[in-house]
Amino acid sequence: MTFLRISWKIIVGLKDLLVLLLLLFFFALLFAVLNASPNPGMVREGALWLKLDGVVSEQPAEVDPLTALTSTAVPVSEIRQRDIIRSLKIAESDKRIKAVVLDMDRFMGGGQASLSAIGDSLDAVKKAGKPVYAFATAYTDDSYQLAAHATQIWMDPLGGAVLTGPGGSQPYYKGLLDQLGIKANIYRVGTYKSAVEPYMRSDQSPESKAAIKAVYDEIWGQWKADVAKARPQAKIEGILTDPAGAVEGARGNLAQLAISNKLVDKLGDRIAFGTFVATKVGTDEKKTTGGFAATPMDALLASYGPPRAGKQIGVVTIAGTIVDGQAGPGTAAGDTISGLIYDAIDNKDLQALVVRVDSPGGSVTASEKIRLAIEAAKAKEIPVIVSMANVAASGGYWVSLPADVIFAEPSTITGSIGIFGVIPSAKAGLAKIGVNADGVKTTPLSGEPDVLGGFSPEFDRVAQSAIENGYREFLTRVATARKKTPEQVDAVGQGRVWAGGTARQIGLVDRYGGMAEALDEAAKRAGLKADDWHAVYIEPQPSFAGSLLGGLVPKRASVAAPMDIFAQAAWQQQLFVQQMAADLDMLTGVKGVQARCLECADFTPPAVPRADSGWLAILAKLFA
Repeated sequence: MTFLRISWKIIVGLKDLLVLLLLLFFFALLFAVLNASPNPGMVREGALWLKLDGVVSEQPAEVDPLTALTSTAVPVSEIRQRDIIRSLKIAESDKRIKAVVLDMDRFMGGGQASLSAIGDSLDAVKKAGKPVYAFATAYTDDSYQLAAHATQIWMDPLGGAVLTGPGGSQPYYKGLLDQLGIKANIYRVGTYKSAVEPYMRSDQSPESKAAIKAVYDEIWGQWKADVAKARPQAKIEGILTDPAGAVEGARGNLAQLAISNKLVDKLGDRIAFGTFVATKVGTDEKKTTGGFAATPMDALLASYGPPRAGKQIGVVTIAGTIVDGQAGPGTAAGDTISGLIYDAIDNKDLQALVVRVDSPGGSVTASEKIRLAIEAAKAKEIPVIVSMANVAASGGYWVSLPADVIFAEPSTITGSIGIFGVIPSAKAGLAKIGVNADGVKTTPLSGEPDVLGGFSPEFDRVAQSAIENGYREFLTRVATARKKTPEQVDAVGQGRVWAGGTARQIGLVDRYGGMAEALDEAAKRAGLKADDWHAVYIEPQPSFAGSLLGGLVPKRASVAAPMDIFAQAAWQQQLFVQQMAADLDMLTGVKGVQARCLECADFTPPAVPRADSGWLAILAKLFA
């Protein structure tokens, strides 16, 4: 009887647990549905509140919710650039919107091309007679590029404006790999294909330094020109040329330094800023201290809904690293993106296709799969226009080749025409711990690549020859698309990266412009009138589990994002650790031949921290 009673209690307990899990699932589903979209009724007369907590991106990445819930890595919010621009476009004419508030207290950056486009939209709002007010505790290059377009810039008295310009150090692993007895077997083509230099050198090559320095100088010059045009009264040159002297001259008071050099207009905390805005747009309904009447961006967009009038122009976004297989938003998976394109061109309502590229490249096979899908659109006589965002380099340039017209911003990073492959071996490292390799071969390539005993000369020759052939294929595709000879392409290729301004001069892109210009060109080539079309964004959908559980993942960007300059320095350390994890993943992960620009990471917004990007994870990768 005792056994039966215990068994019955176990059965009842399991039943209760199952019921509890079903209830939790139901409420989670209900929560996700209720939070799926903002309430259009939330739009009220006042300011458009752009609370830029996180990074600006082309396509927010799908974060595995289970990993995010169980990991110590802090999820970072991503704000879609086109949502910001569309909300500002609506604000120009919506009579309920009296002003725009740029809340950048926890803004973590964006690509320069994206920020330039947002700056143009802010200028359009001001031209429509509506002021723009900016606030942050501290301003960096990215946040100040946006703030410069504001009617009035506020800063916390305990903050500062620290402008540094692009550049800095990156890790090189040759010495570490030598000590561990790990050899990075590298096969590459291109004098400037510096993506693999961290594994084969202890410093940056002179050729790579010269190429990257030229790009830095070009985009930094564009940044300064943008800021000077938007805020001509700002005296930034003295601070940029002698920052230590400027800070010491202000006795370390960064806020007063910003005021005296007219980088900002007012000093005040968030309460003072909110109180000021309330005098311009009205107080919030609850009349909270420092509150003001405002409509968040998501609510404003939800009240209007997506445009639907007229014919369809499809927009496919290629964002993130190009990989083989399938993936959700924020990763350019070859099967996923090509499938979306093939489905789109089978739609008889599609009049033209715009391909938005914001990718440093990646897998050659995936890049080619996407390129062939775009070629299929052209074969159906569908106009194809490419709009390059912040980065469209290497594989990102490969997929752009079929376009009728390629648009790029002057600060777009492109080119990097070159390929490489990396396979590690550990013969010396294993020998240090008494492990040796031996065996019998039937052919020169038996057992190759031999990661235990080292690669044979025959395999090295085969691999290098294959890479060289892949580079010739890349040159041929570029030459055919750009109407040049392979020799002409090789002269600007060799893995070298170019800023958009120079890229246009050397014939890698056709025109300057962003998404608006690309869509207008697509409509023109499709024979559509200005008011007779709308854009349809064709994007991968997040998984059901991601959609369901994503709403339960805590939005900790407001906790994690840096506010003052010291917190930002700590954040840079976290990004450095993340970069090391990505570098080691490139070395140890399962990768095919790559058309990828690793150095382009310097020109893109910070990536969402991964769960496996801590110091312990890095050590585990090294010694696994």
